[in-house]
Amino acid sequence: MSAIPTMAFKLRSSKFRHVYGAPAKKNQCYECINITKNAHDSDFCAVNPKFLAVVTECAGGGSFLVLPLEWTGRQEINSPKVIGHRGVVLDLKWNPFNDNIIASCSEDCTVKLWLIPDGGLRINLSDWIMDLHGHERRVASLEWHPTAENILLSAGFDYKIIVWNVAQGEAVNVIECHTDTIYSMSFSRNGSLLATTCKDKQIRIIDPRTGDLIHVQIL
Repeated sequence: MSAIPTMAFKLRSSKFRHVYGAPAKKNQCYECINITKNAHDSDFCAVNPKFLAVVTECAGGGSFLVLPLEWTGRQEINSPKVIGHRGVVLDLKWNPFNDNIIASCSEDCTVKLWLIPDGGLRINLSDWIMDLHGHERRVASLEWHPTAENILLSAGFDYKIIVWNVAQGEAVNVIECHTDTIYSMSFSRNGSLLATTCKDKQIRIIDPRTGDLIHVQIL
């Protein structure tokens, strides 16, 4: 009978084997927030060194809750919210140059900018500081430029990315190289390049200043 060779297996131990997670204490959590049930692929929340913003469920139009980070614990059902969109809010992004300014986009085809007062909201906020119109269909996502102040990008279901100068309230460029729904977008660290993913299974690298297509990778 021939001998059956045996193979020795060496198990590599994980460097994280002694690392354990611990749930946050109740007084460090935010409770009783009626988070949106929308099926759109988005974070529906945004945070910066001052505030937490969360898109909430509402009967009509769109709203989101803004809380100072220290306001942990149970939230009142009638807590003041940011209201003003006529459609569901789909994305939120804080301005990286001003912790009191947040941008929101919605199914109502608009992008709005809001000024959140220090200390949080005491009453509902319905007065935006900027209302941007340019998309023909709902606006899915937002992205602030990481190094150029007042430059905001919005991607819509009209397959367009609009580059906004929010200080002047106008579009400075419209990128129209996509042929299907834009899933996501992200800047390079210095903001010189923009990467996007699309329903057509292509990753695009774009010059955001000119809108020129630098590279396309098919998945």
